[in-house]
Amino acid sequence: MIRISHLFLVTAIVSITAGCAGNHELVKAAGSSIRQDVFQDADQRAETKGYADLRIHSSLKTHTPDGYSAKDIHGTEAYKIIVNIDGQSAELRGDLRREKSGAEALHDPEAGEGIRYHFSKNVRLKPGNHKVIIAIPADGIAREQEITLADGSINNLTLAPVYGAVSGKQRSAVGWVTSYKEGMRNLKMILNGREL
Repeated sequence: MIRISHLFLVTAIVSITAGCAGNHELVKAAGSSIRQDVFQDADQRAETKGYADLRIHSSLKTHTPDGYSAKDIHGTEAYKIIVNIDGQSAELRGDLRREKSGAEALHDPEAGEGIRYHFSKNVRLKPGNHKVIIAIPADGIAREQEITLADGSINNLTLAPVYGAVSGKQRSAVGWVTSYKEGMRNLKMILNGREL
């Protein structure tokens, strides 16, 4: 019985470590630009035959820059999102501002004082299937997803933050109590209102 438990624990640790290593490789892949012909900046949104427009945007919150250590880039202009589409990579720098929202609310993961980031990029690319990697290197987060864009379409890809669970807080009816102060744990990718 003890050997079976020990084997299970070792297997679980190896699986977690492999997942972290895989995520590190995906973050690295997101930053590698091996092509330059996949997309172009699209300043104006307009239906264009033979192309599809994709607006990538995210609003998220981190702790203030003086929160943890001098090397921590959270709350600074160095905090970024990397987007890679079919091998072409781009860095998204956020517009940031200090924000203090309401009293500490039990179910509001963004309540309190911190730094609000708004990231946005509009690109134009060929219609069809595309492999998209989204990464936040500072948090070791990367997501890979295949998306399909129709000819002449205008699309929205929202990157919604998933914050860490607050330790010592009970699970509520809607899920674990989370807070931006616990850091980013993942990103939800939502294309045209549908979670991927």
